[in-house]
Amino acid sequence: AGLCGPSPSSSTPGAEQREKQYRAHRGFGDRRGGVISARTYFYADEAKCDQHMETFLRCIDASSGSSEDGFSAIKLTALGRPQFLLQFSEVLVKWRRFFHQMAAEQGQAGRAVLEMKLEAEKLQEALANLGIATKAESQHWFTGENLGVSGTVDLLDWNSLIDSRTKLSKLLLVPNMQTGQLEPLLSRFTEEEDLQMKRMLQRMDVLAKRATEKGVRLMVDAEQSYFQPAISRLTLEMQRRFNRDRAIIFNTYQCYLKEAYDNVTVDVELSRREGWHFGTKLVRGAYMEQERERAAQIGYEDPINPTYEKTNEMYHRCLDYILEEIKHSRKANVMVASHNEDTVKFTLRRMMELGIHPSEKKVYFGQLLGMCDQITFPLGQAGFPVYKYVPYGPVNEVLPYLSRRAQENRGFVQRANRERDLLWREVKRRLLAGSLFGPNH
Repeated sequence: AGLCGPSPSSSTPGAEQREKQYRAHRGFGDRRGGVISARTYFYADEAKCDQHMETFLRCIDASSGSSEDGFSAIKLTALGRPQFLLQFSEVLVKWRRFFHQMAAEQGQAGRAVLEMKLEAEKLQEALANLGIATKAESQHWFTGENLGVSGTVDLLDWNSLIDSRTKLSKLLLVPNMQTGQLEPLLSRFTEEEDLQMKRMLQRMDVLAKRATEKGVRLMVDAEQSYFQPAISRLTLEMQRRFNRDRAIIFNTYQCYLKEAYDNVTVDVELSRREGWHFGTKLVRGAYMEQERERAAQIGYEDPINPTYEKTNEMYHRCLDYILEEIKHSRKANVMVASHNEDTVKFTLRRMMELGIHPSEKKVYFGQLLGMCDQITFPLGQAGFPVYKYVPYGPVNEVLPYLSRRAQENRGFVQRANRERDLLWREVKRRLLAGSLFGPNH
């Protein structure tokens, strides 16, 4: 999805104060270039977004008609102007960073993100000293139902202050620790941007309602890191509303991101506190080359794990955390979207150790249609819920995507050869056993 507008800086008040990662950049306006393994959308206008929504609705209907427990995947950049996602992502990231800076000042740097607890008293003093809010003003922020009951504020309490339900616009001033200046967190949204945001939310709402009616789960795909905080946050809002009784909305976590584990643990904890069903798809990540090139060119820290091994480690760590949560509450659901045999074996082993039976349908597996059938079919035959991800669209757009996927999975040809060898061995075994067309085959 591209970022339209006269010129990136003139369309955004206060653009110079904005963080490099969350500014619109011409060179990366059309995000389709250099993306190896994901479909991307280019923002043309609102009518195009409505067309995308209609396509997604037809997809939900098709999924409902063809299987009992279907999934349908959507991309938020297809449903609105990505500029809004950039701005909202920047707000969320600065807000979270502010919490971490406060934690560091209270001597809590280096703790796991869920173990950082700010003392409400000290926090109020800090807010007063920074000129953000007087003690009297901030008093009621920390005396809500759950807020500050214990005299401390953790990241989830903190995030709820920027919740759409509280509208604390005066809190959207954050000190820039480098300059010591207070900066507006949100350059004021113009009326048009405000409308674009509402339209995006309305489209998400229409899709979630149709999915609920049809008994289809809706997977919100992950996208580039500079949109992801907003995408995840909007998806969480949908999970709060639609995942009361079962997991309808699934968020996606990209394990090649350095912050993946923090994101997973914080969101699982939120679902625990609020009592809704956590649904997630775990992927390794599809935008590595583009992410790295953008970070290097524009000059911000590379958000991606340094090596494939580190990404594997992160994937297994996140997966393990969710499997433990399933064991603990049976209210979490995970799709292991992976072509990696070791990851599948790891999942099966951990499910056995934790006593999670395939028939509970809490753990799903997913592979691309036409790829890794040697993983998919044995899983299905062994009774695990396993899905084929079906790309659809005009031939000229889908074929390049599929060929890039094959190219990305460089071990693909070896795997195909191995699959052929296994099939050949099975044919010979049956011939020898005289059961080529036996009753079970």
